Formats: sequence, structure tokens, C-alpha cells
Amino acid sequence: MRSRRLAAAVLVCLALPASARAQEVPGAEVVVRLQDPRIYESSGLALSRRHQAVLWTHNDSGDEPRLYAVGSKGRTLATLTLAGVEARDWEALAAGRDDQGRPALFVGDIGDNSGVWPDVSVYRVPEPARLRDATVPATRYRLRYPDGPRDAEALLVDPGSNRLYVATKDVAGGGLYRAPARLRTDQVNTLRRVARVPPVVTDGTFTPDGRAFVLRDFQAAYVYRAPGRRVGSFELPLQFQGESLTVTADGRSVLAGSEGPESEVWRVPIPESALARVTPTTRPPPTAPAPPSAVSQGRGATPYVVAGTALLLVVAAVALRRRS
Repeated sequence: MRSRRLAAAVLVCLALPASARAQEVPGAEVVVRLQDPRIYESSGLALSRRHQAVLWTHNDSGDEPRLYAVGSKGRTLATLTLAGVEARDWEALAAGRDDQGRPALFVGDIGDNSGVWPDVSVYRVPEPARLRDATVPATRYRLRYPDGPRDAEALLVDPGSNRLYVATKDVAGGGLYRAPARLRTDQVNTLRRVARVPPVVTDGTFTPDGRAFVLRDFQAAYVYRAPGRRVGSFELPLQFQGESLTVTADGRSVLAGSEGPESEVWRVPIPESALARVTPTTRPPPTAPAPPSAVSQGRGATPYVVAGTALLLVVAAVALRRRS
């Protein structure tokens, strides 16, 4: 997963201050710098469903099977160790729900650089109501691609249906795969390919309302209204090895993380043009007060959508629900 050309560009990038590196990405800013020396290859990122301004992350490989809860100052607040689990090639993290509807975290052990694993694993653990170090049981789901082994770094959970999606990597173009609506723990679950995605997707996430999802690679992010229906894209700041992504609580910005020691998490606004194509028609007009800014909040007001466009969005939203 390492690239000499990328590393050379990174050396130039890191020689510049954060403000200079964000000049080409309007509105981008660093909101968190990971302080824990144990987090040296942050590969997955998920915004907590229980704790305000808390991010969950994990290392790529070579670490114990553990998740780190990071606060707004970049310090680790708690560490969850998954009991009886091997961290073979953890690549992704997503927030969802357990069978009782309580907040849960899904860890994707889905990396396969050599393309040899007949199936991959996703582990689900409850998100604790209290942040403290603990060893927790994990539910394992085994997943299999219908067209042979694939390398992947992106795991998404639809907040409406709680359904899992995996975006794979391939130089000829990756694929978006959907898991069954009901996952089984006693057998391998077969994924279904539903769309084509960019070649080097390193992470992805749904917006909180489930009306859109965002995929990223090393340089840019791509906004989709539904599988195969891209509605926009935008640049991301150059990072050491940008491999993680989550969305702010208001759905108006992404938080983009990177591997490397003391890595930065950037907040990058999603373009208004893309938001306008997935915005619910019931949102207030642009003159309504905006929510306060925080790590878990974005900026700006929702663009006004004319009646004709609103009708199209309703049709698109209904279609998306039916396809989920």
C-alpha cells in the first residue's frame, strides 16, 4: 500500500504549514491531531453516536485488536480491546447499530493486498456509554465476494437500514458491494455487487440521514446519491497517506484522516452543489439559524431548492430507499 511517488510528495507537503497545504481546498482546516503514539497507522475513522466530538479509530495492521476513542484535543479517552479477535488487516471502521438498535461500531478486517482470502470479516462491538479502557466481546460476520477475492479499505453502514457496504480497490475500477439485509454469524454471507467506484477507494461513509454517501481516495472525495449515481466530487488536502473518512453530525462536511504518527484530521466542507442534489425538501430556508460549529458540526446554510428540483429530489430519495 506504500508508494514511493506518494512518499516523495508527502515530504514536500509536510514541509509546509497546515494553512499553506489547505490553500487549494477552500474551507479545509485541521480539527484534531492524534496525540497517542500507539496510533501510528490510523486507517479507519468513525464519529461516535454516543459521545459528542469523539472519534473512534484503529491502526492498519501490526497492532492488537483495539479501537481508540479520541477527544477533540487529540488525546485518547478510552481503548476497547476486542476479545478473541485477530487484527489481520484492519482497514475500515463505521458506526451503526446492534440488533437492539443501540449504537455499535463495525470494524472491517477487509484488506487483502494479494487477493487470496476466500472471505473477509467484519466485527461488531457495542459502543460503550462510558468511555474507559475495556475488553469487549465482538460479533463476527464473514463476508464473501461473488466474483472472487478482492482488496478493500472502505466499509459503510447505511444509517437507515443498518446494511453494510464494502467498496473494493482495483486499478481497472473498484466495485461497491452490498451485504445481505440480515447478516448470519453461522455461515458466510455473500455480497452483491451493485455499482462501479473509483479505482483506489481508501474509505467511505454515509451521511447521517442516509440520503448520500461519500467515498475517498488519496486526493479527492466523491459524493453519491445512490449506488452508481455520483452527484459531485471535491479535493482533499494532501496527507501522509489519506485512508480514513467520516462525516460530521450535520452531514455538511467530511472528516478526513491519515496514517502516520501524530496524524491530522481535516474537516473539509462538502460542496453546496452536491448537497443541493441530496438535501431533503423539508429543510428550513437559507435564512434559518445555522447550528454552532464544532468537530461534530459543519458550516454554512442549506441552499434553497426550487419547487421543480425539490420534486426530483423526492423521487430520488424514494428510489434510494427502495434500492437499499
